[in-house]
Amino acid sequence: MMITSTSNPQVKHLQQLAKKAKVRKEEGVYLVEGIKMYQEAPRERIQKVYISKSLFEEKGQAFLAGLEAEILDDRVFASVSDTKTPQGILCIIKRNNYQLEDMIQKENPHLLLLEQLQDPGNVGTILRTAEGAGVDGVILSGTSVDLYNPKTIRSTMGSIYRMPFLYVDALEEILLQLSKKGIRTYAAHLDGKNSYDKEDYQSGCAFLIGNEGNGLSESLSQKADTLIRIPMQGKLESLNAAVAASILMYEVYRQRRGI
Repeated sequence: MMITSTSNPQVKHLQQLAKKAKVRKEEGVYLVEGIKMYQEAPRERIQKVYISKSLFEEKGQAFLAGLEAEILDDRVFASVSDTKTPQGILCIIKRNNYQLEDMIQKENPHLLLLEQLQDPGNVGTILRTAEGAGVDGVILSGTSVDLYNPKTIRSTMGSIYRMPFLYVDALEEILLQLSKKGIRTYAAHLDGKNSYDKEDYQSGCAFLIGNEGNGLSESLSQKADTLIRIPMQGKLESLNAAVAASILMYEVYRQRRGI
């Protein structure tokens, strides 16, 4: 049967999952929306699918590939969609809980540590770029934006499924653990001695990226093994967090490709 009322309990539940990080965390799930996100989702982690009446009529039963799904009236689907022009499909996905050990088990790991990043677009872009650059894991301070926020998920373009990430209460403790594993930490800083492309990143490395407005905290910067600079012309002192992270990640990738 098709769901035709916005008062339906399942519709109310979807609205709660979309709006409240606490509910998502308690249930160990998150929402993804759109055809691409549905098609790329690991089938074993899809808990339930919701599809609009018009998309179901267009695509048919085969599009659901045997998955359990609820058909929503288009008006009802619009009420649970996070986009202005809904594509007509969203899924409840089970979270994949990563550990630090998952990220550092291979030789010479390449990591990213994010401190208090608040912009969903920045964090989503960083996760997406990290996948492209071959990063082994992204570690976020607990005060950073929720990666399961629908806007963040959209900006990952599917990397949320594949890129290991972890929230921690104290990045300082992670630095200690990385040091014990011989993983060198780098912080982009105005006082950096060398330009970022003058360092050797062939061995295990991790970059520290700070808050969009205030940058990396001085206390965390001081705990990094090496301060590096991203040289700039004009009157700029810093770059957007996602842009800076991308430059650093791809320098590691460049070096390790032998270019």
